[in-house]
Amino acid sequence: MQPFTTLTGVAAPMRAVNIDTDQIIPKNYLKTIKRTGLGRGLFAEQRYNDDGSENPGFVLNKPGYRRAEVIVAGDNFGCGSSREHAPWALLDFGIRCVISTSFADIFYNNCFKNGVLPIKVSPEDLEKLFDDADRGSNATLTIDLESQTIQGPDGGTLHFDLDPFRKHCLLNGLDDIGLTLEKGQAIETYEGKLAERAWA
Repeated sequence: MQPFTTLTGVAAPMRAVNIDTDQIIPKNYLKTIKRTGLGRGLFAEQRYNDDGSENPGFVLNKPGYRRAEVIVAGDNFGCGSSREHAPWALLDFGIRCVISTSFADIFYNNCFKNGVLPIKVSPEDLEKLFDDADRGSNATLTIDLESQTIQGPDGGTLHFDLDPFRKHCLLNGLDDIGLTLEKGQAIETYEGKLAERAWA
């Protein structure tokens, strides 16, 4: 998993509340278990018209937000079904961070396991970030995970809270497999002792 240390990127505003995982990645994209190629399906029912052409009114199709790496979203982002394809699609599109006041628990956990940083902020701070994100290609935020800060385009800085263990995992690019491999030497030692007992 790619570590998350510092990210500077354009933030796309999505003010709608209760954006669920079916909107993030519609069910017809769930046939694959590959983590790549899902970026095209991200918000597909809003990004594309019925004939397959782009919907010019959708935020990620607007010129200033086509390369967005951050989403600033309304309350309860990622609610609905527990599909892990949702953070896969975000990551494949290029989104490394989602900022909201609240997230659905399963989506929140899945983000950390896939290298996407979900940040919870107060409603007041979210409004400030929406103001920043409304600037199009000038809507650049810098997220520093080590210092747990978000810096806006005018230099204003917000602090966010994060569980230390989740922070450690993201900074070091550790998913569940990576965490297990970190303990490889201890596992080998334990297995060696078991083998010795078996032959004793």
